[in-house]
Amino acid sequence: MPLGIVFRREPGATRWAAWHWRAVAVIPGAPPANWKVLRQHGDATEYHAATLTLELHATEAEAYRVALSMEVPSVYVMMREAEEDGIAPFEVIGVTASPYLAEDYTCSGDQTVEKVAMPEGLVAWVQAFTDAHFKEEVFIKRQRDKQRRDLVEDGIGDPRISQLTDVYRAPTRRRAAP
Repeated sequence: MPLGIVFRREPGATRWAAWHWRAVAVIPGAPPANWKVLRQHGDATEYHAATLTLELHATEAEAYRVALSMEVPSVYVMMREAEEDGIAPFEVIGVTASPYLAEDYTCSGDQTVEKVAMPEGLVAWVQAFTDAHFKEEVFIKRQRDKQRRDLVEDGIGDPRISQLTDVYRAPTRRRAAP
């Protein structure tokens, strides 16, 4: 499903940052766009930054279920620093409904991930997909073997060399005969 990503640019709160950027919304079924101005209100400007495809995979159904069970169901917008000078200091590289995948993107340190609330129609679409593909995995507790493994003395000496004692013993000093 194509999702339009909306960013808001506001004046920075400190003298070190002229502008503060944040993802504020997604538009399901949006047409392609490249930093198109949606609205201006005072110093704040909202941009339709990009339209990316939200793909859902059956193997991620558990992650989508977690996302839907949060207080505010959300999608995650992934960004990285822009290589070229443009309107924004970053480029949008992806969008996902999986909090697990979003966390993976934050671990590298090169990307930034922002959480954006899902519109109701998108929540229904992800919920229908999750209901169709989620399979509860039955927990199977591992059982211990009945065989005792501590009775075998592995690693004591080299069996090819005849020895009276263990090769791992502490060395002793040989005394000269009187």
